[in-house]
Amino acid sequence: MRGRWPAGQRGVFVNLYAFLTATFLCAAAHANALELKPFKDDLFAYPAVLSSEGAYTVVDYRELRDINARDQVPERRAQAQYVDTGVRKVQQDLLLKTDAGNIRHVAVGRTQGAGIIVLYLHGQGGSRKQGVDDFTFGGNFNRIKNLMAGNGGLYLSPDFSDFGDTGAAQIAALIGHYAERSPDAKIFVACGSMGGALCWKLAARKNTGGRIGGLLLLGSLWDESFLSSPAFSRQVPVFFGQGSKDPVFPVEKQEAFFRSILAKSKTYPARFVRFETGTHGTPIRMTDWRGTLNWMLSNAP
Repeated sequence: MRGRWPAGQRGVFVNLYAFLTATFLCAAAHANALELKPFKDDLFAYPAVLSSEGAYTVVDYRELRDINARDQVPERRAQAQYVDTGVRKVQQDLLLKTDAGNIRHVAVGRTQGAGIIVLYLHGQGGSRKQGVDDFTFGGNFNRIKNLMAGNGGLYLSPDFSDFGDTGAAQIAALIGHYAERSPDAKIFVACGSMGGALCWKLAARKNTGGRIGGLLLLGSLWDESFLSSPAFSRQVPVFFGQGSKDPVFPVEKQEAFFRSILAKSKTYPARFVRFETGTHGTPIRMTDWRGTLNWMLSNAP
């Protein structure tokens, strides 16, 4: 190079070489980033978008179409085309003994060497069985099970003692156990209804707040302390799914909390999907797992 390039152009060449190398490495890293493959996307796609403004979307929801026409037995058994029960071959009911207590949980997929881990934390009156029921909520839990099993991932649906510090410690221990077995996995926690109290507590803990890659609040509650949490400082993506007629957690309060996140950090990776006319359980039934998780995978710290 010194024999062929004039001295004034050597620096230009070196800078160009460095730029192209960096661009190539960045592109390669992006190409190697995990992206979940489709699973029944046509059936689980949002029926219609009524409006969309930035990170806030309003989706059409109709009980006659999205429950009665989708379920063989409304709210109890989804139509067969929404479900693939072959995933049960990689489903296990397990017990993990930890310092925080014994944790019964259902694991679907790879219990070690997983590329992605998704947990579902149930609400009041639920159990680990809710998150792995293939036929309730329109088959949406069956979809997340198949998405994890089909993409080298792990899906966890645990029991826990309460929605307070004890429950949070148990879920933190469960996350820690599987994170050690899958050190390269991105970890996402989905919380239904009152389970959201645990989502916010996990975000506030130093160990889990510094480890999780995203939070999904499904018909759930808000917590202003999140704005000063380790997870917030890491810009952990947050997804909110809320029914416009939720009688338990009013949509207006969750929308206000969502806006407070963006007010504090305009570029924060947060999304809000409002299911128009939907009620408390609608987001669990209607949330697009694949679309949401792929967005989180591309934004996770």
